[in-house]
Amino acid sequence: MKSVTETPMITYLWTPPSVPSVPVQGLTARFPVNRLFFVGRNYHAHAVEMGKPVDKSVERPFYFTKAPQTLTPSGTTVAYPPETSNYQFEMELVLAIGLGGFRISQADAHQHIYGYACGLDMTRRDLQLQARDKGRPWDLGKDVQDSAVCSEIVHRPGVVIEQADLSLSVNGQVKQHSNVDKLIWNIREIIADLSLFYHLQPGDLIYTGTPEGVGPVVEGDVIDGQIEGVGAIQLKVGAAA
Repeated sequence: MKSVTETPMITYLWTPPSVPSVPVQGLTARFPVNRLFFVGRNYHAHAVEMGKPVDKSVERPFYFTKAPQTLTPSGTTVAYPPETSNYQFEMELVLAIGLGGFRISQADAHQHIYGYACGLDMTRRDLQLQARDKGRPWDLGKDVQDSAVCSEIVHRPGVVIEQADLSLSVNGQVKQHSNVDKLIWNIREIIADLSLFYHLQPGDLIYTGTPEGVGPVVEGDVIDGQIEGVGAIQLKVGAAA
């Protein structure tokens, strides 16, 4: 008779946090989130308004990350974050990865798509620009508590969104309005390029970039965003913590 080897139970000093997750439209099962990737300056007009125009013929996309613990559901009221006086919104199409892969070709990129969501990349702009101008990491400006806002995911496996109207308003006033067809690097190109640096995994979310019109919010503001064929998102800005 074979002996049975038991794996010792792991004990922790305190209860570890639960797995970050996002609801999926029409399902009770949730999408467990692995990593949060963000594409920087992926709309020409936004790159210009940030003072850093992009020449695709000689540049590649660049990325930053946020901790999965920054993930926040649509409809939440979040505290105005500390150590900033310029907290800004960025409306984005979020790509959800459902199949892992490494060095993925553009032709095969669609096979790795689980679906899409609406996202807000909330940013301490003053801290981001201070870091950028000094050649320092953006973490204090970007990796902010409750700053990766995400709507429910629409399950659209294998679908490459090439155009979709995108807009954001603050207190009912339109601030951002563009179309996904204006992405400098499109969905296939993003998946292929990012997979040269990372083994993409199921549960990865990729915020694909924001168009022009980003701006600050203050306590009491209500942000509403929509992406055609994907859904809507909302965030309320509460008092400073």
